[in-house]
Amino acid sequence: MNSNDPTVTCSFCKRKVVAKTQYDVPIYDPRSGFSLCANCIKDIYHLIEDHKEVEEAQQHIETEKAINDELNRIKPHMVKEYLDQFIINQDQAKKVLSVAIYNHYKRMKYGFQHPEDDGDEIEKSNVIILGPSGCGKTALLSHLARMLDIPFAVTDASSLTEAGFVGADVEVAVRNLYYAADKDISRCEHGIIYLDEFDKIARKSGENNTITADPGHEGVQQALLKMLEGNVVEFTARGQRKHPEAPTIKVDTKNILFIVGGAFVGIDKIIAKRLRKNDANMGFGSKIEGKNDKPKFDELIHQTTPEDLMKFGIIPEIIGRLPIICTLENLDEDALLRILTEPKNAPVKQYQKLMEMDNVQLEFDEEALRAVAKKAIERKTGARSLKGIIEDTMLDVMFDIPRSDDTRRVTITADCINNGAEPTIEKI
Repeated sequence: MNSNDPTVTCSFCKRKVVAKTQYDVPIYDPRSGFSLCANCIKDIYHLIEDHKEVEEAQQHIETEKAINDELNRIKPHMVKEYLDQFIINQDQAKKVLSVAIYNHYKRMKYGFQHPEDDGDEIEKSNVIILGPSGCGKTALLSHLARMLDIPFAVTDASSLTEAGFVGADVEVAVRNLYYAADKDISRCEHGIIYLDEFDKIARKSGENNTITADPGHEGVQQALLKMLEGNVVEFTARGQRKHPEAPTIKVDTKNILFIVGGAFVGIDKIIAKRLRKNDANMGFGSKIEGKNDKPKFDELIHQTTPEDLMKFGIIPEIIGRLPIICTLENLDEDALLRILTEPKNAPVKQYQKLMEMDNVQLEFDEEALRAVAKKAIERKTGARSLKGIIEDTMLDVMFDIPRSDDTRRVTITADCINNGAEPTIEKI
């Protein structure tokens, strides 16, 4: 094309085009003479758009089929049966979580079947888990994550701060899920986020407002509001603070299920105080409550209400977005004894497998196992410390056993656990 002859032959359709403006032949290379006219570019664009629509429709069908398959695999009773293999007791918590996960998938299915917003949208059922340290909160969620076919990410809420303060912004929870989904935004937008240590971001002053800066507590709760409700969250891929030049990733949290959990130390006292206030009576006919008559922790924790959480320091707006309250009770000696031996990944089974690799048969007396359970109760750490107590007892044995390849039997007694006596080792 030159100034004397404005006619150009399109390299694609071979049509001669009079190039009055640059938009008549948007693509033109004067060196090679290659050109594409406006009509061809429009046709190519429509072809790509049509192909994209077909691909999206196919992906939509495949995703809906995958959700249907998963729904058949994770019916509430099936999820509970799976969790029973790893977690002892906590039946109520297993039921609550099983139903919450099943409803989450049904909500996703409903969203695929009714993509248009007709006002009949099913709201998210986010969950708040309460229970003492070492009762199985994190273990429940970690085993649940293995069973599910959707991305699952755990974030420590105590490390979060509101924007502008040193620490991690609340968006880090979504970023962790994004990486758990292998950077697939579509899968990420239908995943599950678990915020651990949620009680650590309660207001310092309980239910009362504070006039001082509270960057790691109430401010974080305020920052989490939109995310829990369902909003587009923007974060940087590398985790640096947001600024105008940093490329960002956008994820819609509308279909992300949030589960928050914590020990909520002291909430039983708040519940007990509320119950006493409700049952308060005075005079000669009033019942005198002795020390043994006071309700136990397990009885109290199952009576947790949103009002108790507000008194603990969780803001009302957050509580409204966490409609399901799931509570776990303390583990007694019998429960800890079962945890030591019954689950698939029981601590005793783990050490027996380790010793088998050295041709050693490891046995624990029942009294030894009871001694381990009692020590864990004394430490007030629940099931979390069971493996550590066994490790302390087994350390010298595991150090000396590899000196020989002989087949032997090692027996751990209660004396080994309580007094540090040496285990019985015999050749077999």
